[in-house]
Amino acid sequence: MDDQARTHTSYWMETAPPGDLAPPPDGDLTVEVAVVGAGIAGLSTAWELTRRGHSVAVLEADRVAAGVTGHTTAKVSAQHTLIYDRLRRTRGKDGARLFAASQTDAIRHAAETADALGIECDWEETAAYTYVEDGDRTDELRAEAAAAREAGLAAEYVTDTDLPFPVAGAVRVEGQAQFHPRKYLLGLVEDLRRLGGRIHEHTRVVALSEGDPCVLTTEDGVKVSARSVVVATHYPIFDRALLFTRLSARRELVVAAPIAATAAPVGMYITPEQNTRSVRTAPHEDGKRLLILTGEHFTPGAGGDVEAHFEALSSWAGERFGDLDLTHRWATQDTDPTDSVPLIGPMHPGSRHTYVATGFGGWGMASGIMAGRLLCDRITRRENPWSELYDPRRVATVVREGMDFVKHQAEVARHFVGDRLPHLPGPASTSVDDIEPGDGAVVHVSGKRCAVHRDEDGKLHAVSAKCTHLGCLVSFNRAERAWECPCHGSRFDPDGRVVQGPAVRPLEQRDI
Repeated sequence: MDDQARTHTSYWMETAPPGDLAPPPDGDLTVEVAVVGAGIAGLSTAWELTRRGHSVAVLEADRVAAGVTGHTTAKVSAQHTLIYDRLRRTRGKDGARLFAASQTDAIRHAAETADALGIECDWEETAAYTYVEDGDRTDELRAEAAAAREAGLAAEYVTDTDLPFPVAGAVRVEGQAQFHPRKYLLGLVEDLRRLGGRIHEHTRVVALSEGDPCVLTTEDGVKVSARSVVVATHYPIFDRALLFTRLSARRELVVAAPIAATAAPVGMYITPEQNTRSVRTAPHEDGKRLLILTGEHFTPGAGGDVEAHFEALSSWAGERFGDLDLTHRWATQDTDPTDSVPLIGPMHPGSRHTYVATGFGGWGMASGIMAGRLLCDRITRRENPWSELYDPRRVATVVREGMDFVKHQAEVARHFVGDRLPHLPGPASTSVDDIEPGDGAVVHVSGKRCAVHRDEDGKLHAVSAKCTHLGCLVSFNRAERAWECPCHGSRFDPDGRVVQGPAVRPLEQRDI
């Protein structure tokens, strides 16, 4: 693989590539539980259920653990930047304790699972740090350290770290972990199959009929009947619960480079400053470590010049860690709940057999593993101490949601209204001739908005500019060669094929 191609590849995907395809079902099938989505939440749920003796089928639109999970930073941590002080205020001390206990249990469970199944997934226990460089923000960290400690974590406020640059202060939490997510999940898949579970890749689900049984329909028309259905597609592909009003999509960039083991930080780090900066390392070849840096978050479809974001992150890496030979770069996407707590449980108030796991807020490794245990308990009617905390049916309140809810709804409403006014120009170029090779723009053609991409050979690719989810106008991300929806984060390739939901249908082709 040449160097240019390497820089656009997730390290996790490169070092644990997909094996043989698990083909779509060759006809209708019936199982006890159908899981839609084969990321860490879906696979963890399926494995937990299968080992309890249930017949399970996992339906994945792409490849196993190749979506968000294949492009994560892969920290398995109960420390989620600055969350416990907020939880203490919005959920009370008991809510904060339950959150910490559930996340800590997930870390322990993952370690035990990897050991029991003999999965070599580069599991490393280490401390997690949230730091700031601005001295005016240290009071936030002191409050967070106190809240996290009160919630049951081994947390303390410190001023010294093993980063190669000074910090004003940090919250240190012991007993956290990092790992290779795909190696872990591919090991889980192997055991799931051994236990009789079914995996079907390239199987996009497009419809759900709730009943007894529930019936899922794939884009090929196959019917999958199941007593229970779990939707673990990161952003839910079904809107009947109106969860999209409480979720916002966030995209972040990742760059990675080999670094001498003696120069590599031992801990995992994150700061809310500078548009987020996350630091961790992973085992690498020749005794080195791979430095993995994440940051520069933006709303998909509203990120402006994404290449400039990559350059900013790369420059920061060089300034803080010296001359680096960046070998990989990729991007990941997160779904933020407006009240900071993931939504895991019954899909909507009337649900009897449908469940959802979403809103992990950038901390999907521990939360996804925890979701598997929680949903398994839900489906098998077992008590779970934190099911109420994560219940998607919880009532939104101003105290919990605050301005995050208001800001999110205002931004989505702006697109819903503005994108439907035909006299307004598109968000980018208004002429096909203005589009340079490798770029794309929304333009007016014969009175219609078209999303037009010009490839490197000059060929034009034209599709409808309306996202097939709820009709917002897409925008082109040149750095990743994708059309993105700013409302709920759906992503499409230059020819309109779905790359990432919640959309399940491609953008319509246009002839220009």
